[in-house]
Amino acid sequence: MSAIDTVRLALPSEAVDVARIQRRAWSESEVLAAAVADMPADEAARAWHEAIVKPPLAHFRVLVAIGDAGVVGFAVTGPSPDDDADERDGAIGEFVVDPKFRGHGHGSRLINAAVDTLRTDGYHVATMWVRAADDALRAFLVGCGWGADGAHQEVAVDESGVHTKLVRLHTDISPAG
Repeated sequence: MSAIDTVRLALPSEAVDVARIQRRAWSESEVLAAAVADMPADEAARAWHEAIVKPPLAHFRVLVAIGDAGVVGFAVTGPSPDDDADERDGAIGEFVVDPKFRGHGHGSRLINAAVDTLRTDGYHVATMWVRAADDALRAFLVGCGWGADGAHQEVAVDESGVHTKLVRLHTDISPAG
C-alpha cells in the first residue's frame, strides 16, 4: 500500500477514468463486452460526468479508489431500487476495480468505503446485484461478510437480446448498538 491509496468521492474530471475502467472491466466478460462495444467511449464519459455532477438522487454517490496510477476503481452507492426493498436498504449499483490493479487492496478499501457511505446515509442493509458467472466477485464479497439472499433475475445486456443472470448479495450494515 502506498501513501496515496484512498477512496473518496469522484471529481467531475475523473469521469473519463471511470468510463475507461468500466470499459476495460466489462470487456473481460463475453456477455458484457457487447454492451461496451455498443457505447462510444465519449458517450460513456459524458454519462459518468453527469452522474458525478448531477446525481439523480440525493443519496447517489460515485466513489473512486485512488492508487499510484490515479483512479484504479469505482463504486456507486444509493438507495436500493428493488421492488422488495425497505427504505433502509441501500445498494451498491456498480463495483469495479481496474483489472490491472486487482489484488492490491483497492477492492477492500472500496467496498469498506461504499458500506461506510451507505451507513452514513442511514441505510441498515447493503445489497449488490452480481453476475452469477462472476465467481471472483462473489467470492470476494462472501469473504467480506456478504451472502446471497435468494433473489435472482435475468437482465438484458444489449439491444440484440443478450441476457445475463444476476444474483443479489446483501450484508447487515446497521450501526452497532
